[in-house]
Amino acid sequence: MTTSRLPRIGVGVIVQRGDRVLLGKRRSTSHGDGVWQFPGGHLEWGESVLACAQREVLEETGLAVRIIGQGPYTNDVFAAAEPAAEKHYVTLFVLAESEAGEPQRLEPDKCDAWAWFAWDALPSPLFLPIVHLLEGGWTPPPPSTQSNGAT
Repeated sequence: MTTSRLPRIGVGVIVQRGDRVLLGKRRSTSHGDGVWQFPGGHLEWGESVLACAQREVLEETGLAVRIIGQGPYTNDVFAAAEPAAEKHYVTLFVLAESEAGEPQRLEPDKCDAWAWFAWDALPSPLFLPIVHLLEGGWTPPPPSTQSNGAT
């Protein structure tokens, strides 16, 4: 008998402040432990991608963000050494701005630290969806050229 496995949908929020982006050091028992990632999480039933982005950033960091627009997506198969950790996600990215406040570690069981990084000086190791963004040559638009794509 064949077991049907379906990809899940993740939302990653590229939170910018000036020329920096926010990354958290991931804590996970399932996949990606110790890597740097954007705030984000699973898209919930009936939830819009943009609402998910705002909710996840607030839940994880306490920051209220202004949505700038929808970003790229990646197709991410986490083929880990442990078969139980093998996962497939389509990650939808959302661009957002945070103008004030410092990120708090509101989910200490899921994140060790939050920090701001220049795009050309991202830490290592990075979460697979970010690796795929970089491999595809994607870069965030400069803050002055961003337009509000949230409708």
